Amino acid sequence: MRIGELARVTGSSPRALRHYEREGLISSWREANGYRDYDETTVARVRNIRHFLAVGLTVADIRPFLGCLDGDVAAAPPSPAGLRIARDRLAVIDQRIAAQLAARDRLARALRRADDAGRRDVRAQQASGWTSAGASTSAAGGSV
Repeated sequence: MRIGELARVTGSSPRALRHYEREGLISSWREANGYRDYDETTVARVRNIRHFLAVGLTVADIRPFLGCLDGDVAAAPPSPAGLRIARDRLAVIDQRIAAQLAARDRLARALRRADDAGRRDVRAQQASGWTSAGASTSAAGGSV
């Protein structure tokens, strides 16, 4: 089957399929006209790759599963090695989330400080009789 058909039946893009091939997760052979041709078993393999990617694993994480990508990995019992890989990936994701939350908290604090400073500046300008445009205000609050 050609790359377009494989993409259609697996819900992948041709670009993703070429990437999986470059990474050694799938293979094809070339027809005389240079088109890639894939075996029918590649359908299950690509679906399994997409399953692993969808749950958060990376292409590098998937490599150790090459021997079982042609079966139904979603229905198979997990192996100790597979569980270790998944737990390691979860730890990486948790670390990234923690780093992003810390960055978010720093940004939120900086914005609160900037907002507080801005309100103090506005109050100071109002108390001195100056607007943000620099015009003097009358006792009634209008611009002169």
